[in-house]
Amino acid sequence: MEPIRVLIVEDDPDWIKAITAYVNEEPDLLVAGAAASAAQAVSLARTVPFDVVLLDIQLGDGADGPDGIDAALAIGELRPARMIMLTAMDDPRLMTEAFAAGAVNYLDKTRFAELPQAIRTACRHSGPMDALLLELSRLRREERLSVLTPAEREVYERIEEGRSQSEMERELYKSERTIKNQVGKILKKLGVRSRREAVEFVRRGRSR
Repeated sequence: MEPIRVLIVEDDPDWIKAITAYVNEEPDLLVAGAAASAAQAVSLARTVPFDVVLLDIQLGDGADGPDGIDAALAIGELRPARMIMLTAMDDPRLMTEAFAAGAVNYLDKTRFAELPQAIRTACRHSGPMDALLLELSRLRREERLSVLTPAEREVYERIEEGRSQSEMERELYKSERTIKNQVGKILKKLGVRSRREAVEFVRRGRSR
């Protein structure tokens, strides 16, 4: 079975090296080429066979807007392309522009570990709407959890996973009193009365 060929468009050489090494560790994935600018990306797209493009939306200095968007539009004019936009920030406006330019997914660079599966999904399923809805859902979840401290978030995530009080104490190396205090703060910050309501609010945004 032929590997999925990946074209990387990224202006940071360290990121190019890191992404290349990470992607090439997967037996079914292969980096076919890398470009450091929109112009190089278009040139490569004309000559190098590829299946999926990993494209940094913030190419260049951004003085005239995100060059990644221009590169996506230009590549899309050359041939049908399944593009995953990479970004270092959560910006709903940029996300909307990315999907309008033909991206099928939009991935924050902090979610580096998700790249291999995102590439496979992009190659097999090229519908941007599902990716858009998933990303919007993730952004809403992050917004609701932004009121919590890192320690409180650790506790919340275990509540969401259905952990018991004793399991949380053991996994987080915290006392019963500490866990209960943090749960109380979580409920207060989220404006809910129970752990179940906290999970429902974060997942579905039900009114407080």
